[in-house]
Amino acid sequence: MEKKYCSLTFDDGPNFEGNDTMDKMLDVLEKHGVVASFFLIGNKITPENTKVIERAVKMGCDIENHTWTHPDMTKLTKEQMIEEYDKCDEAIIKITGKKPVLFRPPYICVNDLMHEVIHVPFICGHGCDDWLPACPADVRYQKMMENTQDGVMYLLHVNEGNDATREVVDRAIPALKEMGFEFVTAPELYRLKNVPMVDNGDNWSVVQ
Repeated sequence: MEKKYCSLTFDDGPNFEGNDTMDKMLDVLEKHGVVASFFLIGNKITPENTKVIERAVKMGCDIENHTWTHPDMTKLTKEQMIEEYDKCDEAIIKITGKKPVLFRPPYICVNDLMHEVIHVPFICGHGCDDWLPACPADVRYQKMMENTQDGVMYLLHVNEGNDATREVVDRAIPALKEMGFEFVTAPELYRLKNVPMVDNGDNWSVVQ
């Protein structure tokens, strides 16, 4: 049987001191022996949560760029866009030693100018409404399991206090494994599905 692959990706980490949603998600991933990709907001990176990022890397997860302050990039000037992207990149490189290779625009807002100044693939993913506090865990799970084809990239969140998503992922991983899915990072999913790692202005999904 041909292998099926999926990728868990999490936006809006790391977490400020005293709130360890990202760290708790790493517990879930470690429990099930899977990896994921984390798209970080640069100005949330502090000396206190650096160890959580280092833990993710040590587990085989990858760290990607979700801007410095999470603005609607389409409302920024060229110079502001560059600053938002570069400052986040620099903060990540300082900790991981590796330059992010993917970019997820906040709110999935994009314009042509962004593609001019940011030269890595822009990605979206299969959302599960888990950024909405009022969305119940069962609904998030249902939305997640609605899209189970080979190559799916799930767009989830580890923002402060988002315990419902942690519970959903803990439930979904065994179910997806039972269906024959193997979990890989987002860049690895690109490689496995033979999708070029270039920004062509329309590189939104790895799903075949």
